[in-house]
Amino acid sequence: MKLTGKQKRYLRASANRMRPIFEVGKNGLSKVWLEEVIKALDTRELIKINLLQNTTLTTSDVQDFIEKNSDVTVVQKLGKTLVLFKPSANESHRELSSEVFSI
Repeated sequence: MKLTGKQKRYLRASANRMRPIFEVGKNGLSKVWLEEVIKALDTRELIKINLLQNTTLTTSDVQDFIEKNSDVTVVQKLGKTLVLFKPSANESHRELSSEVFSI
């Protein structure tokens, strides 16, 4: 999904005070991990992922894995943190995406 600069800026501002809820460690990435991330995004729409010090992956590796295997949008890469966005399939959880798409 393509987002405009204003939409990305709004999402980055919304994620500013959030804490990462998923981590990537020495075990790396898997389809099961990605399914759990997508489930969390379905209820929250915006999450942060943190890369631990013991991982051999970079943020670019994680971004490529996520974008190739799902329709999740990486909004921001900052240090070892990624901010992810995906509109919820459930209409009752679409508060953030309705604001983003109105921009």
